[in-house]
Amino acid sequence: MDDAAFDEQAMRLALAQAERAREAGEVPVGAVIVQRGPDGPVLVAEGHNRPIGTHDPTAHAEIVALREAARKLGNYRLPDCELVVTLEPCAMCAMALMHARLRRVVFGATDPKTGAAGSVLNLFAEPRLNHHTALVGGVLAEPCGEVLRNFFAERRASRRPPAG
Repeated sequence: MDDAAFDEQAMRLALAQAERAREAGEVPVGAVIVQRGPDGPVLVAEGHNRPIGTHDPTAHAEIVALREAARKLGNYRLPDCELVVTLEPCAMCAMALMHARLRRVVFGATDPKTGAAGSVLNLFAEPRLNHHTALVGGVLAEPCGEVLRNFFAERRASRRPPAG
């Protein structure tokens, strides 16, 4: 399976996690950590945004998935794994992903406000850092972005006073 087909298949798993976040009232971002299998992605761990429900500002989808993968595999270093996330990682998540020594990070929608994989800055391209993780952006960007746009549109609409 080529990288594009692999990435799309894994991103669909991440989108399912984003839906779980939306259902919980969290910003709908989902992430999965996968390994390469003969027929495509093999799920190692999954996560969705949980900072509101857990009262934890670090409970981003990526961090939740990293914690689960490290626990399952018995190591915080995950060099045979790839993380796929629906939204471009922020600086906190980007650094955690690099510390985990992931093989690749794949994201869907860009984040022009806090994106640390090219939108605001690109920590993955910083030559002074000791580890460099391969980065792929824009995978299923439209559906990934649509989930977020719909969520925030619904939130804005629920805050408007009734017409009349």
